[in-house]
Amino acid sequence: MDRSGIIPLYYQLMDEIIKMIEKGNLQAHDQLPSERELCNTYNISRSTVRQAIQELENEGYIYRVHGKGTFISPEIFKQSLLKIYSFTEEMKKLGKTPSSKVLSFDIISCDEKLSRKMKLNQEDKVYVFTRLRLADLKPMMLETSFVPCDRFPNLTKEELESTPMYDIFMKKYNANFTKAEEIFQAVLTRELEADLLEYQTGLPSMMIERVTYENDFIIEYTKGVARGDKFRYQVVLNK
Repeated sequence: MDRSGIIPLYYQLMDEIIKMIEKGNLQAHDQLPSERELCNTYNISRSTVRQAIQELENEGYIYRVHGKGTFISPEIFKQSLLKIYSFTEEMKKLGKTPSSKVLSFDIISCDEKLSRKMKLNQEDKVYVFTRLRLADLKPMMLETSFVPCDRFPNLTKEELESTPMYDIFMKKYNANFTKAEEIFQAVLTRELEADLLEYQTGLPSMMIERVTYENDFIIEYTKGVARGDKFRYQVVLNK
């Protein structure tokens, strides 16, 4: 620790712990040394250690379990929101193996609410399918998508299980994605979602609604829930 510099001691301790996480010396769910151990190791006060731990928790690097201690958080995937993105491609960039399990697949008629959302006529047919999105076989997101049958005739459940949806749209149907709108909302994870995501009921998740356009036509409406401990969304603002 540099006690003569301008960088606060708590920040220096944070930096040390973050470096250990990034180098793999501390793995996901490893227990962090106790406050007393950190005080003795770095010869700093308990208040300094507590401030560092609080900041690390605020930034998602660690989590606490009452009565047991403080632990290293699982890896958080950072997602840029500046362009249309695919779960599959983003996981590949991170060195993960993406996959999808199609939990349900049906064809339904638009009701009044869905017809307004997708700018379709009532009774127009849409595919509705729910997918569990995984990375290295670990559940990450639960998504339900609505797709117009007229634009994507003969779409099958088997295709969606073996091939990324956007790849199917582009290669089989020559789809051209021109714009996507997304709405993010923090929610508490419900019991069914928690079971499928191998998460805990009542913990924070991110609900994401996406509407994807091909020129003026909506070709996808998806509503999904992402585990709150796995994703961080990033927007870069330029002047």
